[in-house]
Order: sequence, then C-alpha cells, then structure tokens
Amino acid sequence: MEKQDKKRIKKLRKEIAKFRRAYHVENRPDITDDVYESLARELKALLEKYPELDDPNAPENRVAGKPLDKFIKVKHKVRMLSLNDAFSYQELYDWEKRIKKLLPKGSSLNYFCEVKFDGLAVSLIYLNGKFTQGATRGDGLVGEDITQNLRTINSIPLSLHAPFPKYIEIRGEALVSKKTLEKLNLENKKEGKSLFANTRNVAAGSLRQLDPWLAAERKLDFFAYDLYDSLALETHSEKHEMLRKLGFQVEKMEAKCENLEKSITFIKKFEKVRPNFPFGTDGIVVSLDDLKLQEVLGAVGKAPRFMVAFKYPAERATTVIKGIIVNVGRTGVLTPVAHLRPVLVAGSTVSRATLHNEDEIKRLDVRVGDTVILQKAGDVIPDIVSVVTELRPAKSKPYVFPTTVSQCGGDGRIERIPGQAAWRCVSKDSFEQQKRKFHHFVSKKAFDINDCGPKVVDVLLKEGLVSEYADIFTLKMGDLLALPRFAEKSAENLFNAIQKARQVSLPRLLVGLSIPQVGEETAILLAQNFKTIEELRRKVGEPIPTPTPGRDVGAEASALEKISGIGPIVAQSVVDFFNIKENKKMLDNLLREISVEHMETSGGKLSGKIFVLTGTLKSMSRDEAKEKIRGLGGSASESVSKETDYLVVGESAGSKYKKAEELGVAILTEEEFLKILTK
Repeated sequence: MEKQDKKRIKKLRKEIAKFRRAYHVENRPDITDDVYESLARELKALLEKYPELDDPNAPENRVAGKPLDKFIKVKHKVRMLSLNDAFSYQELYDWEKRIKKLLPKGSSLNYFCEVKFDGLAVSLIYLNGKFTQGATRGDGLVGEDITQNLRTINSIPLSLHAPFPKYIEIRGEALVSKKTLEKLNLENKKEGKSLFANTRNVAAGSLRQLDPWLAAERKLDFFAYDLYDSLALETHSEKHEMLRKLGFQVEKMEAKCENLEKSITFIKKFEKVRPNFPFGTDGIVVSLDDLKLQEVLGAVGKAPRFMVAFKYPAERATTVIKGIIVNVGRTGVLTPVAHLRPVLVAGSTVSRATLHNEDEIKRLDVRVGDTVILQKAGDVIPDIVSVVTELRPAKSKPYVFPTTVSQCGGDGRIERIPGQAAWRCVSKDSFEQQKRKFHHFVSKKAFDINDCGPKVVDVLLKEGLVSEYADIFTLKMGDLLALPRFAEKSAENLFNAIQKARQVSLPRLLVGLSIPQVGEETAILLAQNFKTIEELRRKVGEPIPTPTPGRDVGAEASALEKISGIGPIVAQSVVDFFNIKENKKMLDNLLREISVEHMETSGGKLSGKIFVLTGTLKSMSRDEAKEKIRGLGGSASESVSKETDYLVVGESAGSKYKKAEELGVAILTEEEFLKILTK
C-alpha cells in the first residue's frame, strides 16, 4: 500500500503542475477549480500520511504559476500568500483549536468574515496618493506588471482620498460580474470563439495580455480587501474601513464576529444570497480580527495561520473507481454502477455513481482503478463526467459488459433492448425484479407508505405474506406482529400507514405500477388527459391504427400519441402494459383495495406549454420549478423534443442545451424563466 501511495503522490504532483501551468501561465484552464482542489486535497492527505515526502519546491507549495516572460517582473515587498481551505464547520473548529495552541493563554479571539471573490488577486502601489504600479500575484514573491491594464478599471482610484500615507500597498481582487460573463460568452458563441469557464477566467484573460483596450472593453471591477502601510491600525476590520475612506470599493457583505459560532452564522446567511450574488464567489474568508495576534501566528509555507477560506460544497470532485457492478431494476433493465472511494461532493459524501449503460462506459472508457471527475448537480445522482487518464494504473483493462447476470433469475441471460442503449433480463419474473418493483411501489414517489422500507418489503416477500401489490392492503395487525423485530408499536405504525395509503392520486398510482418508460412526468401527463383510471384502461385497449398512404397520420394516431409530450415508444409501452393479461388481473385486484383521486384539470397562463429543465437553478430546486410550472397549467418534461416549448438553463447545463439549439427550442435563462412565472 505504501508503494502505491508513493506512486500516487508522484502522479498527482505531475498532474497538478500541468494544470497549474495551464491555468496560471497559459490562460487555458483544463479543469474546473472544484476538480483541481479535489486533487490537491487528496495530495495533501497523502503528504500528511508521509511527511518525509513533502518538498518545499514541489508545485503544490507554490502560490501560483511563474510570471509570463512578456511582462516585466515585479518583486512584492510583502509576499502575497494563498489561503488554506476548510470544507466543513468541523474543519473550522479544528483550525481554531490549532491557532489557540499557538497564542498566549486567555487571548480573546474575535473574527472577521468577508466574501472570497472568484477573480484575479492583484497588488496596487500608491506613492503620495498616486497609483504608480499594479501587479499580479505570480508565485507570491514575484508577479507581473499589469499597471496599464489595471488603470482601465474604473473602481481602482488613480488618486487616493486624503489623508493618506506616503507609501501604501493595496491588495484586492480584479473580476467581472456574472452578467458580464454571460454577455461575453454570448458574443463569443456568436463569433464561434471558445467560451470563458468562469469570472476568474475572464479577469485573468483580460489583465494578462498586452493590449489595455481589451481590458477596458471587458468592464472589469475591483474590490479591495487588505492594505500594508504605516498606519496605526489594530484590527483587520479597521483596514476595511480605511480602504473605504481612501476611496476603494469594499464588499458590504462582511461581519465582525465575537466567536466562531457567529462566523458560521454569517457563512450560512451568505449561502442563502450567494446564488443571486452579482459576482462569482466560492466561499467566505474567516480571519482573526486582531492584527497583533495575526503577527504572533504568522504564516506557515504558502498560507497565513490566522486566516482560512471556508469553501461551499463543490459541484465536482475527483475520486477512484473501486469496482463496477450491474444492478437489476424493477422492469428488468440493467444499470451499471461504479463503486467509488467515498468523496465529498455538493455537500454530501457519495460512494456510488451511475454509469447509465454499456455505451456510456465505452464512451468514457471507464475502468476499475481509474481516477474520475464526479459531478453532482441539483438533486441528481452523481455522474462521472470524465476520466483523468494520466492517473490510470499501468495494468488497467477495459471494462467488459457481462453476458449473464445472476440476479435476472433462471439462467441469468440478458438481451439488448432493440433501438436502445440498455440491456435487460430475458426473464421477467426474477425475485430481484419483484423486490425492486415492491420497493418502488411503497416509495415516496408512488404510494408513500411510511415505515415500509426495502428491508420490511423483503421480509414480507420472503415470508410469503405478499405476492402482488393488493396483498399489502390485506395485511392484518397479527401478520405484522409476526415479523422479525416488530413490536406492537412498530406494527401499529405500519398498519396505519398502509390504511392511509389506500387513497392515492392517479399520477402516484401510475408511477407505482412500474410501467416501462413511465416516470413522474409521463404519469402526470396521462392523469391530466384521462379523467379516470378506467378511461385510460379503456383507451389503451383500443388497437393503434396503422397509417395508410394518403391519409392524415395525426387522425390515425393512438389516443396516447395525441398527448403533447408522449411519443410512440412511450405510447406503445403503456398500451403493452395494460393489455397483458396478468397486469389486468393485478390492477383489478389492486383497485378493489384502494381509492383513486383523479386530477382536476384547470387552465392557466402556461396551459399547453412544455418546459424542460437543465443544470442547477439558483432560486429553487428542480422539483419546486416543476410544481410552479404545473400549478400554472404547464407541463414539465425530462427530455427535449420538437414538442418542447422552452428549455430553462441553469448552471452546469448538460447536453439538453445543444439538442434544444438543434431543434430550435426557445432557451430561457433562470431570470427569464422567473419573469414568465411572475408576470
């Protein structure tokens, strides 16, 4: 294991050095900040395990890339440091414990919190109140002279407000707003140019080039956050006040906190406004407010001890694939799942990610042992975005999809579904499929039977107490009391939950039946277009006409296909399900035990409009957005088609964006979508 870890350290260092050069020197970031930080975090953890391998000259110990040769080099009077990160509240408490040990006993720890901007850190020198030189951070000791470009930024004063010292150095962040980034990318897209990855990318690309006119066109901004001078200041918060008096723009969202708990309160407060904050930001900087205590703590390596950057949960991270297994779904469809080394992404620790199907595995060339980039957007299960092939083990082999799966029952044979990328079990009645169907039937999205989780369902099936859905509603208290580890109270809770579930809405019933191709959205569409379950059964019992030459195809389409948002594949699947003899009997038995609430259809300003959502919305979750659409009479679909009226685009939009463009579907930003909802 030690030998493998040391090889891993070597590979990580090599990749981190490559990514740093691409980002800081060549202005072409290959990966997102989240991914870079994830790799750096893994390296840091390994070096803590093997401190003898730490190297002060290694790439991870440099603040940033070396200065570009085309700029004049500038030596910083005071080294420009980077910050250590904290990714959880516990890590903040751990940081406080460390600094307390280094400070005099009884020291009063007051903190100062400020926004961590996503831009380019720069240093400004003023002599006798006049702006004389501006430079990038560079490697922390030597930066690049970008004075002419910085002079184009209106929020950087060329002359300070009096009184001011003879010499003063200002530190701050050059950046652009999210609106400017959106506008620039729209222009670049029209001109066929590559898009900027983020606001920092724009700032770096604008300031680190020779033509100051381009920097002026980009409408850059500047926020000051620190100063070095001969003024008799006692706290970091006083520095911020002084910066304002001198004429600098300083972010208003800041707080003096008498303890760490209040700092965490501020972090939580800003997290709520962060989605609508006009500038890119990935966290909050927490520092000791007392400057004398800051001097006592000093710096270690590349970072100050008295200051830490709390980072909000990343949407992307890196991890390693430990294995790939194939799961059998309730309809017999096989889903390959990657088992991962646990990693924190988007605020939660994950250890599994879907690989979707065989074609996706081949496209990504995912292998056991690979280092992968993982993405979790909104409420979706984590996706593997790509493989970091440079970190691939030497003897790795391509993944081979199995030819048989034991969970399928019988001889375990599987078959490729015609016209699709998915495989399924040949046998349709394996115990595994039966379990999955029952798990789904009692789930929140279907009948929502509390206290009836997968383990309880498995016992009910194993003991022979249920064999079809209707059996659940025939269970008596005595049946439940006989179950392992079931006391009277737990049996009573489950019995009451079952009675409550007897009344179910039509969409939930349709979801619970595990009809192939029918998810929540399709179930709602069906419920909106058929008054009762009986009417739906009657309509799908009618044969689908075969189109004949010279006749209107629309007139001959099935009742289902006439519903906007339901295509021929889904329609055929629903027809097939309701025309299978066993399914008819199963539904008859179930309907004798339950009462179905039918949807009241009413008009609305979005009536007849079909929306598709992609990416992460800032103001609400996807489910909340769908509810708002439906509440106004519209429909929310999962896939883009020629029937789609609008695609709503959030952050990290996926392939739906490209498809919408190809089909000429109207594309809305989140802001435009909110206007439609509220106007």
